[in-house]
Amino acid sequence: MRKKRRPQHRKKSSHRPHNKKNSRKQPRESLLDQQLLTLFYHSPKPLRDKDILEKLGLKHSSQKTLFHLLTDLLEKKILKKAGKHLYQAGPKHGLFEGVVDQNARGFGFVTNLTSKISPPGYSKDPFLSPSNMRSARHGDRVLIRVFKVKKDGRPEAEVLSILERGRDHLTGFISRENGKYIVTPEDIRYPFTVLLTTKPDGEIPDGYAVIVKLNDETDGASRQRGELVEVLGDPNSVDVQMRMVIEKFNLPHTFSEETAIQVENISDSVAPAENRLDLRKIRHVTIDGETAKDFDDAVAVTKTRSGYRLYVSIADVSHYVPPGSALDKDAYQHGTSIYFPGRVIPMLPEKLSNNLCSLVPDQDRYAFSAILDFDRQGHLKKKKFSKSVICSKKRFTYTTVKQILIDRDPEVRRAHKAFLTPLKYAEELARALMLMREKRGSIGFTIPEPFISLDDEGRISSIQRAERNFAHQLIEEFMLAANEAVAETFTENRLDGLYRIHERPSPEKVKEFIDFARSLGLTLPPFREDPDWFGEVLKVVKGTPKEYVINNLLLRAMQQARYDTKNVGHFGLAATDYTHFTSPIRRYPDLTVHRTLQAFLSRNAPVRVKKKDKGLSLTEMGKALSTKERDAVRAEREMNDRLKIQFMKGKIGEEFDAVISGVNSSAIFVELLELFISGGISLSSLRDDHYIYDEKHHRITGKSGGRSFQIGNVIRVKLLDVNSRSNRIYFAPVEAG
Repeated sequence: MRKKRRPQHRKKSSHRPHNKKNSRKQPRESLLDQQLLTLFYHSPKPLRDKDILEKLGLKHSSQKTLFHLLTDLLEKKILKKAGKHLYQAGPKHGLFEGVVDQNARGFGFVTNLTSKISPPGYSKDPFLSPSNMRSARHGDRVLIRVFKVKKDGRPEAEVLSILERGRDHLTGFISRENGKYIVTPEDIRYPFTVLLTTKPDGEIPDGYAVIVKLNDETDGASRQRGELVEVLGDPNSVDVQMRMVIEKFNLPHTFSEETAIQVENISDSVAPAENRLDLRKIRHVTIDGETAKDFDDAVAVTKTRSGYRLYVSIADVSHYVPPGSALDKDAYQHGTSIYFPGRVIPMLPEKLSNNLCSLVPDQDRYAFSAILDFDRQGHLKKKKFSKSVICSKKRFTYTTVKQILIDRDPEVRRAHKAFLTPLKYAEELARALMLMREKRGSIGFTIPEPFISLDDEGRISSIQRAERNFAHQLIEEFMLAANEAVAETFTENRLDGLYRIHERPSPEKVKEFIDFARSLGLTLPPFREDPDWFGEVLKVVKGTPKEYVINNLLLRAMQQARYDTKNVGHFGLAATDYTHFTSPIRRYPDLTVHRTLQAFLSRNAPVRVKKKDKGLSLTEMGKALSTKERDAVRAEREMNDRLKIQFMKGKIGEEFDAVISGVNSSAIFVELLELFISGGISLSSLRDDHYIYDEKHHRITGKSGGRSFQIGNVIRVKLLDVNSRSNRIYFAPVEAG
């Protein structure tokens, strides 16, 4: 290579930035640069300069430009020589792929970073300035080049190419502008408007919610083009809001025609068989909430000479859902049922979820039963599992069971006299199991949850604290016992099954929590890495104003539970073996657990179950299903928040009691004690004093009057405003005006 040509080429080149200082901050690579780096990223082996010309479709006249570009990249160590006329990615290639997480202000970050060349190794997600986003949108999978790492460890990058579009369908609000229809995306992470390329049929009222399909045409960063797909309607409707949440999180919510045909052909008959235990004489009962429609678990407890026998019978979904069938594929795509107030997106069609796989009273149903023998102290002594046929004898609600066992209501007890003894045995066993779990260190978080009631028109009629009584704990203990027993069977027989794992919290997060708690004046027990230490912390704040905040903060310090074939135990439950066996109607992982367990039982010997199912390994399935579960949780929370926003619109000026859940230099964050609705108090709205943020003690203090607002304090607030577009609620302290 003749390096003497380089100065001449640099002088004449028009595809490199002239301002070196500015180019380091925001390098705007030429199209040729982007294509070249993309080519090297995807190439499994070194490339010759002639091959590069051919693969990029360049003319022979471009050889000189390519030569100088390659030389420049070699000098920067983005590329390196692999032989004569051979090039490959160099030590400073900076080439990675990931998913764009865009901010409403135009900039973004790249998450889930991977690379075909070398591991990323960054402690923080790369930053994308608005100009370096190029035509990428939120959710797109992109190839980036990291060109700089700041002192705080934050990489800065630019988008080289879009590998896969994340979303081409968006929900938004339609309006007219100079005779044209414009759609403003509801999700603020898409900071542009969409010009409809074709005029809709008929008039659409301004503000109506619609779905649009984006195309690749653009009028700049702030204006995209697209086509109208569907008019959803008035966004004040709960059903329209639900569709908007479904579209935002890209949730599967329908079933294929093949599935419909398959389900239609499923027989309704249920009869005993040789491979099933006939447990119809066992007095199974279901215990659920008043509004429950699917009953996937039934229980029965009998007394034995040495203790108790517990039957946990779960709807045998695997009997109706063959692996690889259309129904199975749809169920896997859903991953989980999603519950909205007054609405549900089921994982399985109604014929199964509300009929054949619902353990309704006085109807024979196929089940998968765990039969567990305990001593009087709650130690598991024997376990057996079998496909079965059962007939539930009674549908109880949590309220009724509480009235029988705790309130000992004479009238209710008389009405259910036939079930008093088995319920008494169930109470005794449940209390023994609770005590066992507490002794081993299971963490008992006490975070209240809202119960949202809707009126006939789909609007919130009330928000109340969801009741949790001993009947809830009774069923929870029995489900935990069955889940642990199945997981122990997997471990004892070295089966490849999906475990429900919960890893230890990271030391850094625990330290942050301890420092935070101490800054609030709490005296904590000496730290231990065992789960029971966290339980002791919760006891310190139990019944105090700080209980809610500490429970939330401690929960945030924990890892997220997930599904995996590698069993590392469940930290929160202090369990060495744990899985999900008890809800195959609404959780696909439970369905895989049933299949694994049945495959083992049918062989009558310890065997290794094949990992392959539906073309994916169980490890891959566990990762995907964990993601689906988190998406479902986020969608449920968002739907609740949307309904809360509508509920609060008519309450501006009203006062509420609230707990301070957070503070920073610009705002105080509160949660209403009775309504479980979050909002903020802007410091600029506090007119009675000049307030200063005390980061060390997590409080805001008035400079003159000395009044302070600290996390965990209970205050009286007044509702100032509700912003539906940003889903934000604004309050002001009553005393401070």
